[in-house]
Amino acid sequence: MSQIIRTENLLKSLNLLTVQSMYKDTIKKAEKGNWGYKKFLTHLCECEFEDRKERKTRRLITQSKLEKDKSYDLLDKKLLPEKIRRILPSLLEGDFVKKAENVLAFGLPGRGKTHVVEAIAWELVLRHNYRVLFTATFKLVENLLAAKKNLELECHLKKLDRYDVIILDDIGYVQQSREEMEVLFTFLAERYERKSIMITSNLVFSQWEKIFKDPMTTMAAVDRLVHHSIILEFPVRAISIRAEKAKNNLNRKGDKK
Repeated sequence: MSQIIRTENLLKSLNLLTVQSMYKDTIKKAEKGNWGYKKFLTHLCECEFEDRKERKTRRLITQSKLEKDKSYDLLDKKLLPEKIRRILPSLLEGDFVKKAENVLAFGLPGRGKTHVVEAIAWELVLRHNYRVLFTATFKLVENLLAAKKNLELECHLKKLDRYDVIILDDIGYVQQSREEMEVLFTFLAERYERKSIMITSNLVFSQWEKIFKDPMTTMAAVDRLVHHSIILEFPVRAISIRAEKAKNNLNRKGDKK
C-alpha cells in the first residue's frame, strides 16, 4: 500500500472527508508552488473547516423548516413600522438567544409578522449557526398531543429542547381544547428562562384567554413569556402588506401591457 493511499485511509477513518478528497491534488499544488509544511497543513485544515461549516449550515437550514421566500434579503424593510426597523439590527445579532429571551410579534393578519420573525431566524442560522425550528402552532400542539397519548411527551419535549429557538406561528389559531391548552402550556413552561421562543399572534394578551380558556393558566403563560421578552407591534395599516404587494404586482403587469 502506497503512503498516499495509507494516509487517505487514515483521513477517512478520522472522518476528515474534505481533506481526504483533496489530499492528492493539494500535494501536487504544494509541490508546484514550493509550499512549506505549515502552509500545506493550514490549507487542508482551512478547507476542512469551511466545508464542515457549510455542510452544518445546510443541515440547519433543512431542519429549521424556514420558508425560502421569507429570508432577510427578501424582507421589504421600508414597509415595516419605524420601531421595528430600529430594533431589527440588534435582533439579528442574536443576543436575545444567548439570554433565553423571547420575541413576540403582534398584529392583524397580513402585516408582515411571520416574514419578520422568519427573516430574523434565517440570519440566526446563517450568521450564528443557531438551531431553529419554524412551525405552525397547531402542528406543534398536534405533535405534543400525539406524544402525550403515546406516553412520550417528556421524550418529545427533550427533542424540542435541542433547538435554540422555536418559532410558533399564529398562536391564536389553536383549536383551544383543554388538552391542547395543557400541552401548549407545558411546552412554554419547559422553555421558560432556558431557551428562546418567537411567537406571532393576531390576538393581544388580553384576548389570550381564548387560547388557554382558564384565566389563571392564561396569566401564568403570559407572565412566563413577557418576563424576558422583546415585543414587536405591527400597527393597523389601511391595507395589509400582502394586499399591497399583490396590488403592486398587478400594477407592474398592467404597465407591461
